[in-house]
Amino acid sequence: MVDKEALYREIVEMMEELSEDTSLPRNIRRGIAQARDVLTKEGNALDVRVASAIFALDEIANDPNIPVHGRTMVYMIMGKLETLSKELSS
Repeated sequence: MVDKEALYREIVEMMEELSEDTSLPRNIRRGIAQARDVLTKEGNALDVRVASAIFALDEIANDPNIPVHGRTMVYMIMGKLETLSKELSS
């Protein structure tokens, strides 16, 4: 079993690092920061925030301007969000 809180903190930290990566275009960094804000905003249930963040990151991953290393990191974060989503539903 995965520690949900530790996984959540790891995801937020990864998103923070990626949103500050100056090798990514500004609009990509802004989109990642917005997805992080959606995930960390305490208004909705965590499962809703996770789903919204996955949707936002999917849009970013499909942007043709994102470099390969950025897309790889976005997919890694999305995978961790999917794991968190599965843990929340069990």
